[in-house]
Amino acid sequence: MRFVLCCAGLLVLCGCGSGVGVDARNAAKDADKKSDQGSAYLHQAEAIPVSAPYQRTEAYEHVAETPFLSAAANPLSTFSIDVDTASYANVRRFLNHGELPPAGAVRIEEMINYFSYNYPPPTDDVPFATHVEMVGCPWNSQHHLARIALKGREIKQDQRPVSNLVFLLDVSGSMTDSNKLPLVKSAMKMLVENFTENDRVAIVVYAGASGVALPSTTADQKDAIFAALDRLHAGGATHGSQGLELAYNVAVQNYVNGGVNRVILCTDGDFNVGTTNQSELVRLIKDKASSGVFLSVLGFGMGNYQDSTLEKLADKGNGNYGYIDTLREARKLFVEQLTGTLITIAKDVKIQVDFNPARVSAYRLVGYENRMLQAEDFRDDSKDAGEIGAGHTVTALYEIVPVGVQSPAAEVDPSEYQQTSGTTPAGNPFEVLTVRLRYKQPDGDTSQELRVPLEHSDKSFAEASPDFQFATAVAQFGMLLRDSKYKGNSTFEAVREIARANLDWDPHGYREEFVKLVERAMSLKGVHHAARL
Repeated sequence: MRFVLCCAGLLVLCGCGSGVGVDARNAAKDADKKSDQGSAYLHQAEAIPVSAPYQRTEAYEHVAETPFLSAAANPLSTFSIDVDTASYANVRRFLNHGELPPAGAVRIEEMINYFSYNYPPPTDDVPFATHVEMVGCPWNSQHHLARIALKGREIKQDQRPVSNLVFLLDVSGSMTDSNKLPLVKSAMKMLVENFTENDRVAIVVYAGASGVALPSTTADQKDAIFAALDRLHAGGATHGSQGLELAYNVAVQNYVNGGVNRVILCTDGDFNVGTTNQSELVRLIKDKASSGVFLSVLGFGMGNYQDSTLEKLADKGNGNYGYIDTLREARKLFVEQLTGTLITIAKDVKIQVDFNPARVSAYRLVGYENRMLQAEDFRDDSKDAGEIGAGHTVTALYEIVPVGVQSPAAEVDPSEYQQTSGTTPAGNPFEVLTVRLRYKQPDGDTSQELRVPLEHSDKSFAEASPDFQFATAVAQFGMLLRDSKYKGNSTFEAVREIARANLDWDPHGYREEFVKLVERAMSLKGVHHAARL
């Protein structure tokens, strides 16, 4: 592996068998073509064809579903928010490929939060608004369902701060397939199209070794950026840790105070050279997060996809995690939700729900299994939590067992050394719960706290808001795919009908696509369903 300075002034890597291949001889030709092609890549076919069958070595974390807990014995439920969307896009990939997803690929909170909801934005200086609502539970008529909904402050495209981005691109041999490196190139071009001369882009690549394929360049030089992307081809092993080190160094060298400083990692997650241990990679990312540089992790491909590793890297890198299976998904992240993908408005956002045992017998948080925190973590500002991007919506659902209904929570023998108190409510006896939230400013170290109470409501599920109903349909779909023990009376038919009835606020057609995925899952499960009306 050796470095060569080509005529365009780019530091590139010349392959010596296992390195990153860059064809410098075609640079001028590529740049000339780009001026004629314009944004032609935006009109490529939405679906990236993949040959089948393929070898399966994908890795997913085991998800142990959160059980029902007694509100008297465990009145506090604490978790980190999550705006990742990778699970839904990955589940869609499986279903479109004619397969049911493995249970570990189905993270219900990421499926719910894949969709945007029409929540009212904040009207004060707080970076997000909080809304709570309670209705009857559609899969268990004796239970209630509470929704916690957050809406991040919106920032218009022409008002976003200057960006300093480093594209960290995996160009190892495993990225050869058409739904990997070729799709990465198209996605990155789509992102650059939205940038101006005030933004900067650098490209770091890694395979058997790492190097800077494009130094930090102003985004008005789109021909140079596109040409650098076009010259990349896949080959060699995967030295991801070396690439991460280099990418963060480049981002820090070009750091913009008050701007967007972010590394965007595009990979299938198959790290097999250098630091390959998952815990060591997570420790590396956690150390780098203190630099003030945020991380976006974007997964690509199938067969050897390492979901478990990528989810953890995004979690510990003050980042977000998405999966790109089509150009349409790239457009969703980099065009429709550009500011939310890039601009963090609040970090280390934690939620703690305090349940009133006079109203609640037991409760269960739907999803967020990988985001659970200890009660004492809520006020510990050293504990990492999730980030909210500009305009993001975050939704969490609690299934609630009211007092007087048999509790499914496991019984625990009382302590012999403590006297248990009764359930006489202190404060407002009509309150079912209080939502506490803590968050930091993007460049801050000290949390601020909010509190929002929820009073009892006898509203039926039919009276729930359309967004609430649709989110519930997605949650039930996830439980059915996982064959959850808590799915109650959920059926694919009921999910489809709830989703169909709540398609109105769907500017980009993602809810309609969801209905089609439900029907595809029904076919794969052998569930008979009537043709769509």
